[in-house]
Amino acid sequence: MRQPAHGGNLAWAAALAGCPPDAILDFSASISPLGPPNSAIAAIKSQIGNLKHYPDPNYSELRLALSHFHQLPREWILPGNGSAELLTLIGRELAQLAATTLITPAFSDYYRTLRAYNAKVLECPLSLVTGDSSLIVDKEQTEKSVDASAASRRVRQLLALRTLGTLDKGLLLNNPHNPTGKLFLRDSILPYLEQFALVVVDEAFMDFVPPDEEQSLIPVVQEYANLVILRSLTKFYSLPGLRLGYAIAHPDCLVKWQLWRDPWPVNTLAAAAAIAALQDTEFQQQTWAWLPPARNQLFQGLAEIPGLQPQASAANFLLVESQESTSHLQQQLLKYHQILIRDCLSFKELGDRFFRVAVREEFDNQRLLTALKEVRSYKL
Repeated sequence: MRQPAHGGNLAWAAALAGCPPDAILDFSASISPLGPPNSAIAAIKSQIGNLKHYPDPNYSELRLALSHFHQLPREWILPGNGSAELLTLIGRELAQLAATTLITPAFSDYYRTLRAYNAKVLECPLSLVTGDSSLIVDKEQTEKSVDASAASRRVRQLLALRTLGTLDKGLLLNNPHNPTGKLFLRDSILPYLEQFALVVVDEAFMDFVPPDEEQSLIPVVQEYANLVILRSLTKFYSLPGLRLGYAIAHPDCLVKWQLWRDPWPVNTLAAAAAIAALQDTEFQQQTWAWLPPARNQLFQGLAEIPGLQPQASAANFLLVESQESTSHLQQQLLKYHQILIRDCLSFKELGDRFFRVAVREEFDNQRLLTALKEVRSYKL
């Protein structure tokens, strides 16, 4: 079976581990372990009788719920069959520009959608050695020298991105960044809205950042006709099987995209679950209270294992550098412990010396740490 490019492929993992898929403890997909919320499950059950009807093609109730949630006119919001469907529409839009700048390492789906429309891609590597929260990139890998001061490196990196940005190009990035988990300050992204014809910010993991810390560009989206924001409802609310996301952008842009896509992309059950989840403030507060201590427990445990170096993260996952092959480590964890971690082979800048793990509840996190120590001890 082919090596998966995404996390969460339990069929592949089970075949390798020689066990049923439900026996796999999945750290490869960055999905909250707390959901789905009971409110979403109840909403799904309440809509079973409506499966005999087509969904509302305008998704009026869902757009109204999102409108209230983000304090935006509903015309600025377009639900989709996961943010992946909307990303495909955006890829068609970006392909009409001279080129698209990607902040790398980049999610493999960005390459997929840009390749589908033969878009020209300009890669701009993110600095993995910088500790602040500015959007900082390297024009050349050689600029990562630890001998350079952080201040001078920052200036060079900012200039590098700006030289790639002209009004005939697009910019595509995610915040918090996947796979590093870095949270970019809103003010560090805003200048690029003046440098690029179209700026697409994928905020799939922004829900995990508490409201008093989040750096979403949603509050300023009505000020920039060239800004598109992607959001996901599947990770925070543990609903990846329903496939639900949405785009926030200028209404003219959204009307055009609706003409490009198939009708009824969001099913009735997904729409109902989303409406209920958005109103579930108790679940939201529970998640924000759970994540920081659970993430810190996992970070500290990983940092104590020789040969592993986790990176600080604002999201519900951690990127970990390893002194040994992570694909081998992945196979050992599957074979002996039925645990799946996310290798980073699809991130060409990272390769076989990094892996990513989702933050789960304390018992599961400890099980991973124990397994990693055992697997690492085989090498000693």
